[in-house]
Amino acid sequence: MNFQQLITMIPVLEQVDSSCMSQTIDCSAGSHVLIVVLRGHITISTKEQASHVITQGFACHPQYGPFYIQIPKTKEAEYVVISYRMLPENNSWTLNGPLRTLSEVKIKYMLDELIRTIHEIHTHSPEEEAAQQFRKRLLMERILFIYIYETNMRQEDKSSAISMEESLSYINEHYMLKLTLPMLAERAGMSIGHYTVLFKSHAGKTMTGYLRSLRIDKAKEMFLQTQLPAKEIAQRVGFVDYFHFSRIFKQEVGYSSGRYL
Repeated sequence: MNFQQLITMIPVLEQVDSSCMSQTIDCSAGSHVLIVVLRGHITISTKEQASHVITQGFACHPQYGPFYIQIPKTKEAEYVVISYRMLPENNSWTLNGPLRTLSEVKIKYMLDELIRTIHEIHTHSPEEEAAQQFRKRLLMERILFIYIYETNMRQEDKSSAISMEESLSYINEHYMLKLTLPMLAERAGMSIGHYTVLFKSHAGKTMTGYLRSLRIDKAKEMFLQTQLPAKEIAQRVGFVDYFHFSRIFKQEVGYSSGRYL
């Protein structure tokens, strides 16, 4: 699912229908279906794929049909079924599966415009008909653009969250080692700037602030559970300089490490 496919193809709208009922959709060869949930939720399943609870959108590819749409028995739901083709037909169009969006209001507005164009606007010449066909194409392209862009964006957010969890796990296990921002960013496969922003958003602190607090917490545990001297504890939690450790300890805890001895 990417824009390299969309940029070389043109969506041609075939039909738009609204429904509040369960149904089976069997896409004909070359025909694709886009389902947009307007109210409530629906469940979509196939013979080969697990069922999905859909609250926003779903793309049906003819290769994976038929698609079984189920309305909850105890709740109401409303959705729109958009049938379309992609030209040229010999190109590969792989859009299939759940779609996400942050722009539900925009999507519904464009759906209203599509329906109005199909059912309410009457043309009186070939030129007007061509203009309406072009308008429907633009609306369809815009809907596809939003779904593809924002679905990919949500997937990237999820991937970033997983990377941050892995990075935090690594820091928690290796806090006593020399950990630097460039090294951790490279390990996460990100630029330093991107890593810095994501880390603070995910952990609530900068990387250095998080590591400093973690090391001090580990030092407090050692003070309470061992008889080790303060200098050795400082080294064991990752501080090379004992005087730096003492200063940071007081900043984090509010008093000197001597109270733990």
